[in-house]
Amino acid sequence: MKKPQFATGEFYHLYNRGNNKRPIFLKLFDLQRFLQSMAEFNTEEPIGSIYAVSFNKKELPKNSLIRGSTSKLVIPKSKRLVDFVCYCLNPNHFHFLVRQLVDDGIKNFMHRLGTGYTMYFNNKHKSSGGLFQGRYKAIHVSSNDYLLYLSAYINLNPEAHQLRGSTSKLWLSSWDEYVDDKSSKDKLCNAQIVLSQFNLPGNYGKFAEEALEVIEEKKEMEKSLELLLRG
Repeated sequence: MKKPQFATGEFYHLYNRGNNKRPIFLKLFDLQRFLQSMAEFNTEEPIGSIYAVSFNKKELPKNSLIRGSTSKLVIPKSKRLVDFVCYCLNPNHFHFLVRQLVDDGIKNFMHRLGTGYTMYFNNKHKSSGGLFQGRYKAIHVSSNDYLLYLSAYINLNPEAHQLRGSTSKLWLSSWDEYVDDKSSKDKLCNAQIVLSQFNLPGNYGKFAEEALEVIEEKKEMEKSLELLLRG
């Protein structure tokens, strides 16, 4: 798939999976490290050596966004490269819906994240080579309807893959950020981009669940989603 020319202010669906569908999270700490990296690398400030950033912390603060955790995600206060609308992290793949905030923001953020997490993963698990299946894929979100349906698909992606009822704990999505009334200071996503379009807080949840049912009627979800939303 040809990568679009990213335009500042526009929305994009970014996704990738493990090389040969291999897991990209083997431990809960890996999931936590990836999520913290999403916050730490999303800054216009120089970050120094990506390798050093990946390994300069023997332990990470436990994350309130991860099940069973009590403390908060550490989000840098500096100017960001992208605005996260929603995300999902599954055992062998991820999806992001983001808005580019500065020129080359997506390119720089995704390079930092992919390189930094791969370095961490290979060192941690004594492996080598590319962790992900080539370069990440990117699709321009060309309409507001597309944005809303895509947010539902990403927020409820673990449910679509039947992960919520499984024994696997190596998944996470931004769904809780959409249904939790906690202060936005703890949150990675700017959920108001979507939620402000619904009159009542519970209306988005109903919309998302109904939208997922429509998408699930198609056999090949990712392909059918693009066809459905692009008309």
